Amino acid sequence: MSKYANVQTGKMRKLKFIILVAGSLWFTASIHAQDLHFSQFFNSPLTTNPANTGFIPDADYRIGAHYRNQYSSIMAVPYKTISIYGDAQVFRDKFESGWLGLGGVILRDVAGSGSLTSTKAYASVAYHQMLGNSSLLTAGFNIGWANKRIDQSKLTFPDQFDGKFFDNSKVPTSVVLNNNNVSYFDMQAGMNYAYFPTENIYINAGYSIHHVNRPLESFLDASADTARIDMRHIGFLNAIVKLNDNIIINPNAYFTTQSRAQELVVGMNAAYNLSGDGEKQLLAGLYYRLGDAAVPMIGFELKNVRFTFSYDVTTSSLNKFNGYRGASEFNVMKRGFYNEYNGNRRQSLCPTF
Repeated sequence: MSKYANVQTGKMRKLKFIILVAGSLWFTASIHAQDLHFSQFFNSPLTTNPANTGFIPDADYRIGAHYRNQYSSIMAVPYKTISIYGDAQVFRDKFESGWLGLGGVILRDVAGSGSLTSTKAYASVAYHQMLGNSSLLTAGFNIGWANKRIDQSKLTFPDQFDGKFFDNSKVPTSVVLNNNNVSYFDMQAGMNYAYFPTENIYINAGYSIHHVNRPLESFLDASADTARIDMRHIGFLNAIVKLNDNIIINPNAYFTTQSRAQELVVGMNAAYNLSGDGEKQLLAGLYYRLGDAAVPMIGFELKNVRFTFSYDVTTSSLNKFNGYRGASEFNVMKRGFYNEYNGNRRQSLCPTF
């Protein structure tokens, strides 16, 4: 095959992929909305389950930021997702064997050349109750405000395709959006359970339901039942095991379903102690999203500030279009202790160095 033929084949593959993504985006906007997601779900606690608010086994508070960049290898305008979050344990001196968790998260996502922009802000609360000395039960919920908007002038539709190109300047479209800016209130609820029989073993599982109120979200007919966001179900299983003074492993699994979409992620990361007190740690991990991507992860922790980077290596048939280059993610998280509210508590419920 000639070099010219290879170039043309590559262009056609990219065009087909762009059409596929554009079609999926249009289907999502008009039929059933799909939620944002992170491959590093374990580093995005408040978007995974509101019961994670204040569910911090190795600290009293945490703050963090998350960034995801997807399809930058084949899209002129890649999908970008950003979140900022924080939560804390409070009123530990008000409850004999429990505490409250308070927190919040802000998300922003810009998808594709149509500038489909999502902005969401949630405030969450959870109650945590010790059950004896080796287990913990938690229930929590959040409420928030969400906004989505899109620039129709930047969109192209099937009736603007002339067989070779999309042309939204010369070929008018019959598609008209009733509204290019929608806002609504949203609500999530969840539960967690943790079991820590020894100082070297910690196991927890959680389940949450998102969009409990099924808000309306549509750029077309806002009164149609199909404009309501389907409830999303998320379940996860997590373990932290200290193998020796220098190695802690963290296997976990995550499953979510919404409408007809499902996602299963399994894998493990490990921390290696680079200093005697655990203030310096080297992190590495590998995850697999079933039928979609392998996700290697590397990171570093210094004085309770953790930096992690992961990359989605596409394993599905989409790798023919993106050359295995999926999405990159970066997370930074700070954890810490304080004396206010909780007396002299400065111990961890999970294995630590």
